Amino acid sequence: MQNTSDVAHKGRALLLTSGGTALRDVVSLLEQRGIRVIERAQETGAVRFAVKMRPSLILIEESAHRAESWQQLALELARATSRTPMILLAKDTCEELAIAALRLGLRDYLALPVSPEALNEALDRCLGQKAGWGRAGESMITPQADGNGASDAMIGSSEALCRIRKYMQRAATSDCAVLITGETGTGKELAAEYIHKQSPRRNKPFLCLNCAAIPDPLLESELFGHVRGAFTGADSLHSGLLASAEGGTVLLDEIGDMSLQAQAKILRVLEKKEVSRLGGTQQRKIDVRFVAATNQDLEAMASRGTFRRDLYYRLNVARVELPPLRDRKDDIPLLVEYYRHRLGGVEVAAISEECLRRISQYDWPGNIRELKNVLESILLIGGSGEIPVDALPRQMRERVFGERQLPANERERLVEALCETHWNRSRAAEKLQWSRMTLYRKMAKYRISQLLPPRMADNVEM
Repeated sequence: MQNTSDVAHKGRALLLTSGGTALRDVVSLLEQRGIRVIERAQETGAVRFAVKMRPSLILIEESAHRAESWQQLALELARATSRTPMILLAKDTCEELAIAALRLGLRDYLALPVSPEALNEALDRCLGQKAGWGRAGESMITPQADGNGASDAMIGSSEALCRIRKYMQRAATSDCAVLITGETGTGKELAAEYIHKQSPRRNKPFLCLNCAAIPDPLLESELFGHVRGAFTGADSLHSGLLASAEGGTVLLDEIGDMSLQAQAKILRVLEKKEVSRLGGTQQRKIDVRFVAATNQDLEAMASRGTFRRDLYYRLNVARVELPPLRDRKDDIPLLVEYYRHRLGGVEVAAISEECLRRISQYDWPGNIRELKNVLESILLIGGSGEIPVDALPRQMRERVFGERQLPANERERLVEALCETHWNRSRAAEKLQWSRMTLYRKMAKYRISQLLPPRMADNVEM
């Protein structure tokens, strides 16, 4: 057994095996990333060992014969080592297993045999939550606080998100400008911060500038700084926001809302990488990387003349188009569990299967931001049991169910609609703005068909 007196190490992983597969490929891949692996069987004392060891990562092999064994172990580890990311290694993966793993506190799950690409992506995802290790031969990455949820936009394993995540990782290694587009709520700012944290500038500042919030008269003073006496009230030297981001990354958020005059000034900074304080004459070099984000079609705006074409070309070097949540619904269960733990902790109420199914059916016009807000709302009233479908917002239930919610006298309204249409069920369903199947279901619920005289029941339009 490994001596725990000298076990604590920033780049070590604890691999808890079920006594079956040797998992030598996993060990080899981890060691290639510069991570030393300590193997231990899933037996009594494993949790105590993990607490003493304080690893950077815990990997748990699923036991196909004794599911309750690894599940109980994962639950105990989540409570005892809550800050350590855990990954499940399973022979067969499915949505039910993914949800079960995430509810137990695991950050990710991988199918055996593990491919190098899948393992590297899982380690990178955990890296955003818990600082860890570099690839073989690289220095360790300095831990960074994740209080602003910079990894939220990267939660998921859908094909679309995996493709974008890989592209952003490649773009991060370069120093070129990046243009991030997507609908409101898709996580453009979070994606920009993800690129920053994957880049060599990760230990330098990340500055987000809302271009729509800075008036044109204040743009130069706020961004580039000013000298004393440049204007009334300028009683001291001001370096400007761009100077505060020296060596780091600057996000130009809502770039499409910037005026043409302001665009010209930003274009010069992008091209020359130098600024001049308002009222001053000296040009100063700046070392920042620029990322822009917008929910508008800049190419169409450039054709209309409302956005500078030369600025568009200068920004559109690396292009990241974030998909709406409705196009990556496979990620919704993972996002739900992520936010459930983040917003409510380990003891928070679980989401019922029916509620999760309805959440997955919804189109989410507000995307990830709307999902987060809805979950925060229902978790506040969830109590200690499972959260039912009724906890979802009324407007959302109406859109998902495809029916109008009736007041408490629903049965009377249904009977009234049937009587007014002479028991024509199609017309009654239209009157209530229901589908025919919903009307049949409600009639069965209230046993309304029993009210029909036999002769009428035979003649009713079906």
